[in-house]
Amino acid sequence: MPTKRKAMRQIKEVLRLKFDAKLSHERIAAATGLSKGAVTSYLKRAVEAGIGWPLVPLLDDAALEARLFLTAGGPAAGHAAPDFARIHQELKRKGVTLQLLWEEYSAAHTEGAYRYSQFCLHYGRFRNRLKRSMRQVHRAGEKLFLDYSGKTVPIIDAATGELRTAQIFVAVLGASNYTYAEASWTQSLPDWIGSHLHTFEFIGAVPALLVPDNLKSAIKRACRYEPEATSTYADMARHYGTAILPARPFHPRDKAAVEAGVLLVQRWILARLRNRQFFTLAELNAAIRELLIDLNNRPFKKLQGSRASAFASIDRPAMAPLPATRYEYAEWKAAIVNIDYHVEIDGHYYSVPHSLVRLKLDVSYSATTVECFFKGKRVAAHARSHRRGRHTTLAEHMPESHRRHSEWSPGRLLNWALGIGTGTRDVVKWQLENRPHPEQGYRACLGLLNLAKHYGPGRLEAACRRALAIGSPTRKRIKSILDTKLDQHPELFVTPISGNPISSASAPHANVRGADFFRSVITTNPTSTGEIEPCSSNPPLIH
Repeated sequence: MPTKRKAMRQIKEVLRLKFDAKLSHERIAAATGLSKGAVTSYLKRAVEAGIGWPLVPLLDDAALEARLFLTAGGPAAGHAAPDFARIHQELKRKGVTLQLLWEEYSAAHTEGAYRYSQFCLHYGRFRNRLKRSMRQVHRAGEKLFLDYSGKTVPIIDAATGELRTAQIFVAVLGASNYTYAEASWTQSLPDWIGSHLHTFEFIGAVPALLVPDNLKSAIKRACRYEPEATSTYADMARHYGTAILPARPFHPRDKAAVEAGVLLVQRWILARLRNRQFFTLAELNAAIRELLIDLNNRPFKKLQGSRASAFASIDRPAMAPLPATRYEYAEWKAAIVNIDYHVEIDGHYYSVPHSLVRLKLDVSYSATTVECFFKGKRVAAHARSHRRGRHTTLAEHMPESHRRHSEWSPGRLLNWALGIGTGTRDVVKWQLENRPHPEQGYRACLGLLNLAKHYGPGRLEAACRRALAIGSPTRKRIKSILDTKLDQHPELFVTPISGNPISSASAPHANVRGADFFRSVITTNPTSTGEIEPCSSNPPLIH
């Protein structure tokens, strides 16, 4: 396409060849390299503008262009002037094209309307006179540009006098340039997500695309073709039904709207606050919000209306509504399922289906919930707990054998034991109260349950009484008593009324059975604490 200077030289040559050399349109076209239609159009404009040859000495290129074509505000002679400022705004609406707008313009100006090609030409010239950031065509409700201002604001700690700087977050809608700004302590992921939520609530809607810069809180891997957002940022976008399209690395034009918005915030907000002192972040944000309203209501210089009016008429109707619930901030981590089918989050352990042992899961955890995902499918969800070292376990995540084990509570174990006898109940109670961890007591009590199945309730009750009498109510000792059938010799021990275990050595008439019996069965050590020990001439009876 010829440059403007070259185009004006060609137009002058057309005028010379026509009015001075008296050549035909066809020969002028061949001599200048223009089409015959372009030659005809230029000459028609010259006649309408009263321009001949030679040109008036003061008629330079700019003046000649102004006479022949649309000037900054008016049309060429005899043509109705389109409202290009309105046309520029209308093009931001979905489905609106220059062809449609030209047809509406032609219908409104049946006489003196530009043809479509000239209409497009003059609109292009109008658009090129706008600022670079305004020349981009953004569809209504489509893009929200996001970034941080390079300038920070100091905040004074009222208690210590220490200065701390606040970051300034800026968001700008592409079509209307409607702007939001707020202060946060950092550019970290929690503050980044929080500023997004405040932005959505400020505009009361959600855009189709989020266009952030490639900061680490937003983008895990910057790439021109396949950028990857952080898990939390992507999760937030899914909640609000929007998508993330980061600006290409080293392409500032991709986010020209927010760059212009950052400059406006610096000039019209931060500059006005430069002499004020702030003692809290909330105080600073209240001042920013007040000046933000004024910024959005300032009239455009070259377009009709303001950012606020353009937002209300263009962006807002085309945007999606806010979801029913606010996004709850959640972090993500990869976790390997331990052999006990639990994953660890901040020192607490949460169960997942036992079939996932040793596999890698993606875990999302917020202030209230913990969710586990395997290959994108949620496999577990728990209420968040901050009790370190403890477990949150769902029965359906356990193997069948573990599930049966977990169903035995202390109360149920004691009721089962009492159903057999008071001796068994006392042994179960001792197991629950004298183990380092309750889980160990459960296991021992379930072991007693298995002994009852094998030896019968009656023998178990007798063995428990004997174990209590010798002061060793352990499962191992009770099983030894049952294996050696000592439970079937009640004459070997007695239990006093007080219920305290006593040994056979202190029972009355302990020797009536004779020495031979004791040599074949057991002997009592008179120096012991009362526990019955195996005879040295026989294999050990107690293990």
